[in-house]
Amino acid sequence: MATLSPPAVSPPVVDHVALFDRASLACSKRITQCYSTSFTLGIRTLDVRFHEAIYAIYGFVRWADEIVDTFHDRDKAALLREFREETYRAIREQFSMNPVLHAFQLAVRRYGIDREFIEAFLRSMAMDLEDLCYDEPLYNEYIYGSAEVVGLMCLRVFCEGDEAEFERLRHPARRLGAAFQKINFLRDLRSDYEDRGRVYFPGLRYECFDDEAKRAIEADIRADFEAGYEGIKALPRTARLGVYMAYVYYLKLFDKIRQQPATRILAGRVRVPDNTKLLLLLGSYFRYRLRAI
Repeated sequence: MATLSPPAVSPPVVDHVALFDRASLACSKRITQCYSTSFTLGIRTLDVRFHEAIYAIYGFVRWADEIVDTFHDRDKAALLREFREETYRAIREQFSMNPVLHAFQLAVRRYGIDREFIEAFLRSMAMDLEDLCYDEPLYNEYIYGSAEVVGLMCLRVFCEGDEAEFERLRHPARRLGAAFQKINFLRDLRSDYEDRGRVYFPGLRYECFDDEAKRAIEADIRADFEAGYEGIKALPRTARLGVYMAYVYYLKLFDKIRQQPATRILAGRVRVPDNTKLLLLLGSYFRYRLRAI
């Protein structure tokens, strides 16, 4: 008597395109974790639906920054040109074998990140490869492209297509990004000059940096901080805590810098210890839960 064989069980169908997307996004997440513990902590406080896109943005800007700041034995200009071409090809073709660029184009398409922001960012990276003497217009152009537009890319994600909200928050987002970048310039004044030959502050000669010049820079940063904070309070609550954490961290770093004389800034990098970062994180979280921000 014949017996019936059990029905064959088909193996599950794997969507390899979706798998490639997830693997690419995971690469950008890992890059963020490797390069910035502070930024990683901030992303974790955002609503989970924003995580992949913000990791993708960070991975993109980090990779471009590595080209201009790290690979001194390579042709940086050629590497950056290639990176730029691959970026636009990835966006145009909705695909790249470079996982960082593939993840970035996913975020660009999902949230409508403006090409103008991408172009301004890449232009600022190219400026780092030029022997420039920064006057006020060049300084403003560099800060816009290197910092402000990164904040605007993130704001596109947070606003999720709400154009009116994006326009309402555009200016304070730019001011906050400018404050962060200027603090980086001040903190890294020595290394930028000695390692890369750069002084970003217009009209400032490195050898003439003193307490008076430092106070003028700090007053400018303070104004940017105040304008940026107003925008944080108006962000959607799904994004507010993460941005507020970045604000609190940079404000602490700024306060430490303000307490030091100019000679100390030229002597070495001012840092915020890891245990202090943790306390700032906890304090930010409780203020958020109490709706104090």
